Amino acid sequence: MDLQDQLKNLFPDHEPSQEIEEVSSEPKELWIQKEPMICKYEKRKGKPTTIISGYTGEDEDFKILAKEIKSKLAVGGSFKDGEIIIQGDYRDKIMAILKDKGFKVKRVGG
Repeated sequence: MDLQDQLKNLFPDHEPSQEIEEVSSEPKELWIQKEPMICKYEKRKGKPTTIISGYTGEDEDFKILAKEIKSKLAVGGSFKDGEIIIQGDYRDKIMAILKDKGFKVKRVGG
């Protein structure tokens, strides 16, 4: 007995719909700005963090960028107050990723 038969036994009045929703999986185009983004190093509570700020586009685009950076570097981080906070000192790698995407990046601090 497969799953469809079991469902029919449980819900005899239910008619399954044949509509299939299409989900577009095409990557969203990020807005490239003219001003450079700031990539700086800080210690917060004794731990090294890399902070990326200065993006003038929409917050949703910046969140997508944060998720992509975190997944490429396999590190933790967050998005707060218009800044991407990455755990660890990854300035060089982050700057390379952003430059490959077409952003201008300025390194601040040490």
